[in-house]
Amino acid sequence: MLGKLLPEHVLFIDIETVSQHPELEDAPENIQKLWTKKALQIGKEGDTPETLYNRASIYAEFGKIVCISAGKIYRKGKERAYRVISYAGDDEKKILEDFSRMITGFMSNPNHKLCAHNGQEFDFPYIARRMLINGLPLPTALDIAGAKPWELKEIMLDTLQLWKFGDYKHYTSLELLCAIFDIPTPKDDIDGSQVGAIYYKEFDIQRIARYCEKDTFAIAQLILRFKGEPLISQENYEIASTEE
Repeated sequence: MLGKLLPEHVLFIDIETVSQHPELEDAPENIQKLWTKKALQIGKEGDTPETLYNRASIYAEFGKIVCISAGKIYRKGKERAYRVISYAGDDEKKILEDFSRMITGFMSNPNHKLCAHNGQEFDFPYIARRMLINGLPLPTALDIAGAKPWELKEIMLDTLQLWKFGDYKHYTSLELLCAIFDIPTPKDDIDGSQVGAIYYKEFDIQRIARYCEKDTFAIAQLILRFKGEPLISQENYEIASTEE
């Protein structure tokens, strides 16, 4: 299904998001009211707007981005290697500006593509929405409102969509795909549900970034598995600095 794709032409992306405020009571009154309406739509019996507020992070209208990681496969002698960079912190606008400049340069090559797991449903639209909310122009690669499915395929890959094979009811987590394809993943001390607490209670941005970076590597390895090609060794995994 990816026979002609060169993995070196792909930028692998993952984002980490949190609610815009530590607790619902910290939000402006109008946002509290609007979240209460949202909670009625997504909640179950026994849920309250307060207890559901930890889910605000997945909605671009109520959440914000604290980390975007992006990695590339490249040749290192006869082997493939992987290099990842993260834009992270409490200044969402700067994160988005820096990321926008980077992908604009990367996507200037018409053969290049973006890739994420569930990117079409989450990462890519979330980034685009937060850019607009922050008053930023959309890079061409993310200016996709109203794009047709075949147009999206020219610039974006989604490992979840690839695995669905047209079965729109099916959802498979990245963790499960890594397990069934025997892709080694480092054991982490956190998972996605803990990012909000780590951000607001510990403000450990580096810990969040390391977690996000590993997901991009897992996505890259999954693409290689889909193509039937060898995985990249952990020894060839590198973290770049935004200061380079």
